[in-house]
Amino acid sequence: MSRFLFYMGHPAHYHNFKHCIRILEERGDEILVVARGKDVLFDLIDGEDWRVVKWPSRKKGGKLNLTLNILKREAKLLRLVRKFKPDLMAGTDLGITHVGRILKIPSVVVNEDDSRAIPLMAKYAFPHATKILAPNCCDQSPANEKKIGYEGYHELAYLHPDYFTPDRRMLPIEMRETGNYSILRFANLTAHHDTGRSGINNEMAHKLIELLEPKGNVFITSERELSMDLELYRLPIHPSAMHHAMAFADLYIGDSQTMAAEAAVLGVPSIRFNDFVGELSYLEELEHKYQLTKGIKTSESDLLLKTVVEWTDNSNLKELFAQKRAEMLEATIDVTKRWIEVFDEVVRTHE
Repeated sequence: MSRFLFYMGHPAHYHNFKHCIRILEERGDEILVVARGKDVLFDLIDGEDWRVVKWPSRKKGGKLNLTLNILKREAKLLRLVRKFKPDLMAGTDLGITHVGRILKIPSVVVNEDDSRAIPLMAKYAFPHATKILAPNCCDQSPANEKKIGYEGYHELAYLHPDYFTPDRRMLPIEMRETGNYSILRFANLTAHHDTGRSGINNEMAHKLIELLEPKGNVFITSERELSMDLELYRLPIHPSAMHHAMAFADLYIGDSQTMAAEAAVLGVPSIRFNDFVGELSYLEELEHKYQLTKGIKTSESDLLLKTVVEWTDNSNLKELFAQKRAEMLEATIDVTKRWIEVFDEVVRTHE
């Protein structure tokens, strides 16, 4: 039996690891989840029978406050790890690598972003990590020698058909009765690596709704506060059912990287509209190798509106994307299974 600590600082991390945790617990391993409040993460975790330590997210901005918050978080993690004594820590956070180095406990950073998109992680976490798990297409410089690559994406750890089957019964009655619908996603874009980046503003949101409503209903999921007129479109669903809602959508448009990738691996036509376009290898691969998403920069608003018109006028769009998805699934692996193999290999190496 091994002890594993999983650090979650974002709702996506819950989805990344939930099947790993289930499999590890079923075979008898002991699991501790450390969760830092972000968006709906606590709502998702509350549905699980896990041993969880919850830490609220600090809202104060600025470099000094960011540094102080990280130091405080690492001090708490250090005390917790000394008590739990894990054989391995996994997640996407500076803390597990620093605490792991101090206590000589292996840490595995599970990452999907290229180093240039997450400079603080690359500079301050990668040098202290034992291994970095990342898709083959991702550049983890200057730590590529620590990278264990695989043919797949984070999103396949929970949205591969072996782990996820869309179920209309999970949708609220408002969505089941609407027939065709599109989903708009507005991210906060407030993380340190989002500085100077923008996405879908209110003006663009209204233009998209005007184009989409003649084709069906429009629902919005948003991290940020919505104006009263946009609040009327908010998606009436529990976060745990979000992927079921997405799977039956005709179109996804958003400024979130993760949800664009989720839509892509589900075979849902997806457009991401933000200033990260062209910078993240896994999304570039999903776009250019498999044609499962399209990235448009915020300086190309006319192209976004033109693409929406072209896609919504194409009656064969969903069938085309379903075919592309099948090709992608044929070329990729069972990501959850591979992650567990790596965790076990690292534990054995450090026994």
